[in-house]
Amino acid sequence: MATVIFFEKPGCVGNAKQKRLLAEAGHVVESRNLLAEPWTASSLRPYFGDRPVADWFNRSAPAVKSGEVIPEAFGEEAALAVLVANPLLIRRPLMRVGERREVGFEPALVDAWIGLATPVDGSIEGCPRR
Repeated sequence: MATVIFFEKPGCVGNAKQKRLLAEAGHVVESRNLLAEPWTASSLRPYFGDRPVADWFNRSAPAVKSGEVIPEAFGEEAALAVLVANPLLIRRPLMRVGERREVGFEPALVDAWIGLATPVDGSIEGCPRR
């Protein structure tokens, strides 16, 4: 069992499902509001590891969906600046267990990292409409 610091968009149905999966696996989930956190480039950067910059963005964000923000057009420094300025653009959830940080909820990665009790097929990222 792990204590998972879980940065979410409050009210997101997808994040609620992800937290439920973690709790069912016996983890303690400490929810935090991703949008209210005082992010800086240095506090946000570790969550992305060696992922491509485009993978740091929330593909469901209105600015991304409309084409106003094109994740593939950003370098690291510019991406961090725009993500800090507009946290709605950050892919979620952000999760921290001890010193390790991760972005997104990829079931196979989460299972290998801290364990899940229930197998999950497919993606459960994003915030689907009710």
